[in-house]
Amino acid sequence: MQAALNIAIKGVVYRSPTLVQRHFNWLAQPHSFRSGDLRRKLSRRLQPASRHLFQATAGVSAPVLEKEEQMAAPQTKYRKDYKPTNYLIKHVYLNFLLNEDTTRVISRLSMVPNYGTAGSPPSLELDGRKDIKLVTVKVAGKELQSSEYELTDKKLTLSRLPAGEFEVEIEVDIKPQENSSLEGLYKSGGNFCTQCEAEGFRGITYFLDRPDVMAKYTTRIEADAKSYPVLLSNGNLLEQGSLDGGRHFAVWEDPFVKPCYLFALVAGDLSVREDSFKTMSGRTVTLRIYTRAKDIDRVAWAMESLKRAMKWDEDTFGLEYDLDLFNIVAVDDFNMGAMENKSLNIFNSRLVIASPTTSTDMDYSRVEGVVGHEYFHNWTGNRVTCRDWFQLTLKEGLTVFRDQEFSADLNSRPVKRIDDVMRLRTAQFVEDAGSMAHPIRPDSYIKMDNFYTLTVYEKGAEIVRLYQTLLGKDGFRKGMDLYFQRHDGQAVTCEDFRNAMADANGQDLSAFEAWYKQAGTPHVKVAASYNAAARTYTIKASQHTPATPGQTEKGPVPIPLAVGLLGHDGSELPLTLQGDAAAEPSTTKVLLLTETEQEFVFTEVAEKPVPSLLRDFSAPVKLEVEGQAEDELVFLLAHDKDAFCRWEAGQRILRGLLTSLYTAASASKDTKLEECLSAAGGVPDKVVAAIGAVLSDKDLDGAFAAAAISLPAAAELIGTIPNIDPVLLHNVRQYVVHELAARLRPELEAAVKRNEAPAGASYVPGDSAQAAQRAIKNKALSYLSALKDAKVTADLLQRTRSATNMTDQISALACLVDSEGPERETALAEFYEQWKDDALVMLKWIALQAGSNLEGNLKNVEKLLSHPAFSITNPNACYSMFLGFLRSPVNFHAADGSGYKFMADSILKVDKINRQVAARMVSSSAFTAWKDYDVERQQMMKEQLARINAENGLSENVFEIVSKSLEA
Repeated sequence: MQAALNIAIKGVVYRSPTLVQRHFNWLAQPHSFRSGDLRRKLSRRLQPASRHLFQATAGVSAPVLEKEEQMAAPQTKYRKDYKPTNYLIKHVYLNFLLNEDTTRVISRLSMVPNYGTAGSPPSLELDGRKDIKLVTVKVAGKELQSSEYELTDKKLTLSRLPAGEFEVEIEVDIKPQENSSLEGLYKSGGNFCTQCEAEGFRGITYFLDRPDVMAKYTTRIEADAKSYPVLLSNGNLLEQGSLDGGRHFAVWEDPFVKPCYLFALVAGDLSVREDSFKTMSGRTVTLRIYTRAKDIDRVAWAMESLKRAMKWDEDTFGLEYDLDLFNIVAVDDFNMGAMENKSLNIFNSRLVIASPTTSTDMDYSRVEGVVGHEYFHNWTGNRVTCRDWFQLTLKEGLTVFRDQEFSADLNSRPVKRIDDVMRLRTAQFVEDAGSMAHPIRPDSYIKMDNFYTLTVYEKGAEIVRLYQTLLGKDGFRKGMDLYFQRHDGQAVTCEDFRNAMADANGQDLSAFEAWYKQAGTPHVKVAASYNAAARTYTIKASQHTPATPGQTEKGPVPIPLAVGLLGHDGSELPLTLQGDAAAEPSTTKVLLLTETEQEFVFTEVAEKPVPSLLRDFSAPVKLEVEGQAEDELVFLLAHDKDAFCRWEAGQRILRGLLTSLYTAASASKDTKLEECLSAAGGVPDKVVAAIGAVLSDKDLDGAFAAAAISLPAAAELIGTIPNIDPVLLHNVRQYVVHELAARLRPELEAAVKRNEAPAGASYVPGDSAQAAQRAIKNKALSYLSALKDAKVTADLLQRTRSATNMTDQISALACLVDSEGPERETALAEFYEQWKDDALVMLKWIALQAGSNLEGNLKNVEKLLSHPAFSITNPNACYSMFLGFLRSPVNFHAADGSGYKFMADSILKVDKINRQVAARMVSSSAFTAWKDYDVERQQMMKEQLARINAENGLSENVFEIVSKSLEA
């Protein structure tokens, strides 16, 4: 009976007494109330029919309950409830008096009525937080007494307001040095810094903290001149000067309206690198990157990436930067990757600092992509922003698409596309199938921080890409032009973007609404047949999206299915689609699947073809091709002109192999694994030959070859095999790697030799040809390391010592961390001694050890927690340590449950320091997908989830994810 019981508290539904008790525990965090009072207040929130259950659980009698006041519970916000605010703000004047103990913030807000003309002025509710100390409030110049306003932990409410425009002046005191949440104003490395997206500004002062309130900002900053010589904010520097007592000030003015989440302030002792960029209209923009002095020599690539991004946006979309100054500041303590604050981007230092000896090819690629991403936000996010946070994908999905195109244009487009698809499949598809599944535009949330997800970003980018696939690049550009023409300086919705695309191209795109409101990954099934007599080739396609939490019924979505047909010699056949006589024949056709089932017929097909389907990954779907033989996949791997489909053919071969071997292993419990897998057929000769052909193809791009010979990630198989044992899957994968390495050793060694850098060659950042050589060389070495051969191991140790760049050094070290023996310990110790003074390099060292699959490695990870290289207050360190550990199936999924307990303990500890980081640790773990695993592991995961859920003082961020996971 308990499992079927629904208990509703302020819009949050609980389905068991355990979760009701958990809700009490959330409220029973340190407050000015006794815990007994809190029990009574919570019980009063319950529906009368459910109250007896809570009373029995919490030991509270009904007569007492009736006498107590109500108390707020975690609030669910709904998109359908959106209403414009009663007031807007025309201008914001901010004055920051920065000090070591208490910082005084004085805000003056020019308020504008937005409630119409009828009736008396309504109350003004300003958002805040309990750690803000209110000093004074003035309305229209009159200071209010405490009896003239209402103050709670989250709101400052002002009533009896004047009609028309008026000013509100508020003084507050805050303590940035105690702000471990890294939201609002805080200190990092001795410097003051802000992070206001999504709702951080309310931690600075009381304000209308929502994106549809846009204003112009003037900001004055005052601080000690010696400790904080650099004072930065948004816009243009109007004035600066010295003050008595060794202090100084600066005044900044932003001429463009913006929401408060784009506000930024930095004050500190920073060095600067300066450059310039001439825009397409001939203006000169000053570019500055600020870091600590020791890092300033490692920002050249970030500066180059910024200039490339500015040029690309002009060339591709005609978008020119709109101010004369663009600043970037790098900080070590930052919850996100970077933030697009108008003209003052704040970056996590790992995405700005780069040098050949300390940064990998992937690091350089990420710096380029993220610098571009934040710059592109100047138009897609700043000049046009979101009406409300439910519309987050409007700016993030669109800007991710833009940064993907930027990186593809400047590097290898096929490799970039494969990288993006791999990220989508291994992480976002998992999110789509889990307890936190949500559409790219969610309908509800408790904490907005939890919805900065791969679904909103990466899947959102794929939905934007659908427009370009259907409309073409020229049509997409027309839609973008109209979007900015209509909405510059506005806070808008996803519908506004879609309408601009539709109107600019004279098309009805209303069916695309389904992608914005429906969660889950569509499954597309294709059956094809050839009629030799009629010379026709028919494709029958169907789509189905599995149920997700809260959405059991799913409808069709528009799916562009890009198709090619290959002849027996690998040539691409010209395509003519029946009923599309006006179109010229081409070698790729985009079929638009809009119904549950559809049929498409190609005419004048001279021979039975091999289909190349979902070219360039034309839609974010899972594709199944009925009856496609493995020989056809081998043919596609060898001949397909579409790089994605060629790679995908190999991946499908390897996924099928892993699935069949896992099935055999799981059915044979008493046989040694190698004997069992060998008896099941092992790795077939044609698979070995196909991988060998890729390795030996000297004309292939090395980065593509490295991706093509990589096994599919375990995450791609979890969820496709019911009740999977993740450790057994890992062991099966290792068997396949070992078999391939043993049978292809000459080819692997040749690939290493062929791609060694010439003696004395220097590392060139951004050189895709060099990076491609390193990619295939290091992938070949990783295969060879699986042999556990003494000669290979010795070579890898030497490579960690002699490498002239971080890509090669960390790759060799990664090959050793799963090997027992003195070489592993020697390599790790020597690497530490070499790089112990570089915090960013130490993150790599931590992550490699935390993710090791050596049995019993948890003990080593626990020791790392007290290592000088690790700081639990630093988000980067937490991500390296804990997300690294999650990548170890052997230790996170250990059969005794020790890995689950370690992660739960760590989540609870981090939650008391930084709730956003703790929430990411939960959402990134397998906890949220516990139903995918074997029964024993399901039970252990649920136990740890319940333990987290019952913790006193648990943050709303973690509560939302854990409670939804338990209810799934």
